[in-house]
Amino acid sequence: MQKTVSISRPLSLAFLCAAISIGASAYAANPIADEKIAVAQSSIARAEQAGAPQAAPIELASARDKLLKAQKFNADRDHKQAAAMAEQADIDARVAEATAQLQVAQKAVTEFNASMQALRQESMRTPASAQ
Repeated sequence: MQKTVSISRPLSLAFLCAAISIGASAYAANPIADEKIAVAQSSIARAEQAGAPQAAPIELASARDKLLKAQKFNADRDHKQAAAMAEQADIDARVAEATAQLQVAQKAVTEFNASMQALRQESMRTPASAQ
């Protein structure tokens, strides 16, 4: 005669609930994709503040588009694609930010050179009292 092991009903329900919640949380959350999406969002915000909408509109638009794709992949639970697309969005945003910063620096150099030229011209003028 064989003995059957009987697990109490409340205990088996507890195990089932625990297994479901562990599985669901592991499936639903992907901190790597979420983190990379947050980094991309931050990079886009910095690029916008640096003047990328005017200086690098194509790169900024590409970053925004890739961020939207990353968010969609993440919502569809394709975390690997979400992370990859978020990384690309981050890179595009950083390029846009660097382009904007370069444009600002070039403008500052041009203004500085113009003011130096004006100072040189002013210093080469002969004073009216010396004539």
